Amino acid sequence: MLSQRTRYTIRALLHLADRFGEGPVQLTEIAEAQNIPPKFLTVMLSQMRREGLVASLRGREGGYWLAKPPQEISYGEIVRRTRGSLGLLPCASRNAYESCQHCISEDKCRLHRVMLMVRDETARILDNISLADPVPVELLPEQSA
Repeated sequence: MLSQRTRYTIRALLHLADRFGEGPVQLTEIAEAQNIPPKFLTVMLSQMRREGLVASLRGREGGYWLAKPPQEISYGEIVRRTRGSLGLLPCASRNAYESCQHCISEDKCRLHRVMLMVRDETARILDNISLADPVPVELLPEQSA
């Protein structure tokens, strides 16, 4: 499951992607449009600035903008930079691998093998969708009642 931090970050970066090339976007605009607490947004955008995805300018005419074109920023990159991994279990993570506590050996663990498949399929999808890509409506799941 994606953390609130990751969801907020994606929404904020999508907002900046929609305004790409228009100059700095003020934090209050992003916070209001995306319903993100301003203090939390400040922390998230500062992290994204340190990660090289966002640039900023202080002052009256300042704000935030994407540091690279939206088509060069994938959802997978954002998730990894905010969550650390696409793996649902520590033993299924490429970047933050840890063996699971109280588990059988990985070569005998069927759950481990399934989670590796889930991680790889998730990476395949998220790494191939950028902030510039529209998400086709036919791919969106129907809401269940």
